[in-house]
Amino acid sequence: MGIKVKGVGQVVKNLNKFIDDTAGIKAVRATYKVLDVIGIDAAVMTPVDTSNLINSQSKDVKLTAGGVTGKLVYSARYALAVHNASGKLKGQPRADFGMTSNRSDVGPQKPKAFGGGTKQGNYWDPHGEPQFLLKALKKNKDVAYDIFKKELKP
Repeated sequence: MGIKVKGVGQVVKNLNKFIDDTAGIKAVRATYKVLDVIGIDAAVMTPVDTSNLINSQSKDVKLTAGGVTGKLVYSARYALAVHNASGKLKGQPRADFGMTSNRSDVGPQKPKAFGGGTKQGNYWDPHGEPQFLLKALKKNKDVAYDIFKKELKP
């Protein structure tokens, strides 16, 4: 004698949804962990003057139907310029570079100091590196792989 069971299809559907949700949560957690590792390493190599750049770092993780996307973001307006700078002034004291001449297209002008030096500290502190974010990413590639492998293990 057989018994007819109702709702098996719904149970299977809900079970699959639960498994998918769990995998998504694991992927988000793994992405945050990877961003933490890369962010800490990038922070060590970030040039520091006023700490505005290093304090502007944040993480952005999104779970979509296509997968998980993680971004390490610097909100300081000059972050890209510092990241892409050559670092050739590394270790040199911050000082004005001199005075402008008084010549211009519209006639004599009052000379002005230029160079933006604060006369405090050095350009690019000793740990500052050009391409700090890219270097942190490359340095931690294997660590990131291991984190994802561990976190997404069934």
